[in-house]
Amino acid sequence: MPAQKGRDLLLRIANAPGSFITVGGLRARQIVFNAEAVDVTHAESSGRWRELLAGAGLRRAALSGGGVFKDESSDALVRQVFFDGDIREWQVVIPDFGRVQGPFHLTTLEYRGEHAAEVTFELALESAGALSFAAL
Repeated sequence: MPAQKGRDLLLRIANAPGSFITVGGLRARQIVFNAEAVDVTHAESSGRWRELLAGAGLRRAALSGGGVFKDESSDALVRQVFFDGDIREWQVVIPDFGRVQGPFHLTTLEYRGEHAAEVTFELALESAGALSFAAL
């Protein structure tokens, strides 16, 4: 994959079934996929090398980002999801790679403001169910 502009990575939230809106102007964002290994090594493992069980273990995704909300409606929706403790459908669009979509729990929502600058936000999401991937 060639180098990509970071600004092209989009974070979107469902505002109705099958309908998504872009959260805002994200200036920094990161998505991490993780899969725990299940160790099944035993006394007769070949050469005493560790053995792992394929297809087992917990898989999860974590996403964090920060920037400026696009408009009042995206700000209000994200804030409401946080205070309601809702699990909501989110999309992460990764340019020239694909789209990750599924339920996420909004675990952190921070607002920050400097005297001579705009109000910014930071958020963190944790996967809360099966995620799908569609290549672009």
